Amino acid sequence: MDPKKGIKYLVENNLLEWRAEPVAEFLYKEEGLNKTAIGNLLGEREEMHLEILKAFVALHEFSDLNLVQALRFCFFFLLLSSRQFLWSFRLPGEAQKIDRMMEAFASRYCDCNPGVFQSTDTCYILSFAIIMLNTSLHNPNVKDKPSLQRFVSMNRGINNGDDLPVELLTKLYASIRSEPFKIPEDDGNDLTLTFFNPDREGWLLKIGGRVKTWKRRWFILTDSCLYYFEYTTDKDPIGIIPLENLCVRELQDSSKPYCLELYNPQGQKIKACKMENTGRVVQGKHQSYKLSAASADERDDWIEAIRASVTKDPFYDLVYLRKRKVISNTSS
Repeated sequence: MDPKKGIKYLVENNLLEWRAEPVAEFLYKEEGLNKTAIGNLLGEREEMHLEILKAFVALHEFSDLNLVQALRFCFFFLLLSSRQFLWSFRLPGEAQKIDRMMEAFASRYCDCNPGVFQSTDTCYILSFAIIMLNTSLHNPNVKDKPSLQRFVSMNRGINNGDDLPVELLTKLYASIRSEPFKIPEDDGNDLTLTFFNPDREGWLLKIGGRVKTWKRRWFILTDSCLYYFEYTTDKDPIGIIPLENLCVRELQDSSKPYCLELYNPQGQKIKACKMENTGRVVQGKHQSYKLSAASADERDDWIEAIRASVTKDPFYDLVYLRKRKVISNTSS
């Protein structure tokens, strides 16, 4: 449940040496370890953990692999700290964790393949572009599928001001279009880890989408997401609401007191998903989510907690900053 405590226990009992290389080798080779826990450990920002991440990535051999092949090889670990579910519609998580992991991956790839890119920044930007392309091409909820021309256009000038060869981008595009990234099944219970230490949890009433009736649901707020369950003992949520780019406010409703509302300030449908009775996961169709608490204080506490958890999509910001750095270095 806590990888840092697990490693500490092994070190204190002389089962593992507290140096980056032995720890990285243990995480890489030992069987039966929870992969999500490994990802969370690698994403920590302490100096020793950064050294472990560097040593861990160094155990991967990317020589003579194109960027898509290399990403397929370690794609799972790049996204582990984000706790991405196969049925989510976003790349959630702590942006800086994934930034560090992508930085380490880009550096290792360039070391294994000198001369392919003019800098690690190019590899970093293109790696994110490939991951976003994978989402856009293979997520059924994305209707506007990017063309090869758009993919080439969005990556102009990222090679220290120069364009990457169209032949290279064409091969990368074709590889993703023909075969999406597949995340292997973990050997542990990711949901248990995700809900282990929530920001807030409790019962709320939620009004339905198609049938406008109020139903009691158990809500868990964690990792910039709002999950809801039918019962507190349920293993899996029946709905998930990513909080990226959403707003929350107090709402006056004649049918229920102490209401709050989640909404998209742009007026668009909220990107959320829910589980149908058949077990099929579908995209939600809510313009907003109306919830009712048991008291005014409880409603206000939920509003405050949700506001603190609302985030902007971090990955576009990360790539934007890296592109701006490349352009700035080129112009100077």
